[in-house]
Amino acid sequence: MRDSTSEVAEIREAVHLCIDMQNIFAPGGLWATPWMDRVLPTIASIVARHQARTIFTRFITPQDPEDRPGQWQSYFHRWSQATRKHLPPSALELVPALSKFVPPAAMIDKPAYSAFSNPALAGRLTDKNVGTVVISGAETDVCVLSTVLSAVDLGFRVVIVEDALCSSSDVGHDALMTMYRTRFHGQVDLVTTEELAEFWRE
Repeated sequence: MRDSTSEVAEIREAVHLCIDMQNIFAPGGLWATPWMDRVLPTIASIVARHQARTIFTRFITPQDPEDRPGQWQSYFHRWSQATRKHLPPSALELVPALSKFVPPAAMIDKPAYSAFSNPALAGRLTDKNVGTVVISGAETDVCVLSTVLSAVDLGFRVVIVEDALCSSSDVGHDALMTMYRTRFHGQVDLVTTEELAEFWRE
C-alpha cells in the first residue's frame, strides 16, 4: 500500500510511458513475466483514457550479439535464442490488447533497458513541453527501473502506477516500491490506477 500521508499534485502536461508490454514477456514468451496477464487490463484502461498521450516502448534485441557493445555481447551470447536471428518477429510486437491502440498511441523502439536509451524519446517529450511521465509496464526491477532513473536524471516528474507494473520477482518488485517511497520523495510519486484517474484529467 502507498503511504496514506503522501500527497500527489494534479498531473498536467504528462505522457504515459508504457514499458515493453511485448509478446516476448507475455505468458508463453521466451522471457515470460508471470504477472503480465494480471496487470494487462489495468494498463489497457489507462491507455484507453489517454490514447493520444501514450507512448509504448519495445525492447528490440539485436540481430547478432556482436551488434551490441561491451557486456551486451556476453548477455546476448547467453540469450542467443532472444536475438532476432532466432526469435520470431512477432515476439517483439506489443501484446494484441495494447497494439490496437496504435495509433493514436505512439511507439518507440529501444536497444537497452531504459526507454531513454533511444535519444529520440527525450527530444519528443521536450518538444511537446512534457514535464511528467506516467509509467506502467514491465519489468518493475529492470526496464521500468532504468527508465525511472533516466527520467529523474533528465528532470522529469515521475508518476509510477504501482498496480500497473509487472515483474518476475516479488522480492525485486517490493524492494523497488520501498526504494521509491523512501529515497525519491519529490521526484517520484506512486499512485494506483484509481488515483491516477483522479489526479490526471485531460
